[in-house]
Amino acid sequence: MKKFLRLSLFLYLLLQISACSVSQITVRAAMPLIDGGIIAMNRESDLKLASLSIPANISLIEGMLVQDPDNETLRLYAAEAYYGYAFGFVEDGFNSEGDQDRAAGFYQRGFLHAKQVLIQQGLDRHLFDASLKDLQDGLLQLDKKEVPALFWTASCLAKFIDLNRDKAQSLAQLPKAVMLMQRVLDLDEHFYMSGAHIFFGVYYGSKSPMLGGNYQLSEQHFELANQANHNKLLVVNLLRAQYLERQRFAQQKFHKLLNNVIQASDELYPEQALINQISKHKASLLIQKEDLWF
Repeated sequence: MKKFLRLSLFLYLLLQISACSVSQITVRAAMPLIDGGIIAMNRESDLKLASLSIPANISLIEGMLVQDPDNETLRLYAAEAYYGYAFGFVEDGFNSEGDQDRAAGFYQRGFLHAKQVLIQQGLDRHLFDASLKDLQDGLLQLDKKEVPALFWTASCLAKFIDLNRDKAQSLAQLPKAVMLMQRVLDLDEHFYMSGAHIFFGVYYGSKSPMLGGNYQLSEQHFELANQANHNKLLVVNLLRAQYLERQRFAQQKFHKLLNNVIQASDELYPEQALINQISKHKASLLIQKEDLWF
């Protein structure tokens, strides 16, 4: 019996190995290096170095996905990388002029990667083109393990829409992004530095009340994000100034928030040094437009 069990186990392992190509095995063996690279990039405080490194990292991830296209972790890393590169270095420019069309293209790439993970995790691909009710019913079947894919699908889709506000076809997709992120909020409000709260802070603050905005809800979501991050994540106040305070013409609050971001210590949040440095750079650009907006 013991010999039979050993043989069965050996045959099972052999079948598992044969089901994966050598390339897939190589990719999966390298995943700890990718994990470490993501952590290191988040800690990078030199924006010029990051702006040069992220495209190379994206190319590496895309190359690995060619060999292992069903790798959900790699797809989510790709979505995160496209989002971060577009937000931090392409939209407003860093080494060159800002290019919103190019940024929108990167957000779309990130969306497609994250959406594919949702499909692999069981969400019917046709629901993205179905009615909102059908999509909502499908989302209710997902649980906490699907939160990362939900978050990056919603985040990339929302930013793509934000850069295509003049296109009715794009704006029509916004309720879907909101539904995806609401599911994140329901399942794990603290995922990715309470990113769902930041999302809804922007969503409710960027529109006038006549068009569905809600300044009180926006403020509440931004406050919850700040509390969860112990007031160390500068992007919260950057986006609050950009979307909420600008929309309600609160110039003093707008100016104060951006100044606080610019003057914040570079050592405020070492684990998220990159996003904080991006926030400081973007705040310096926004404050130059104050006289145009108020």
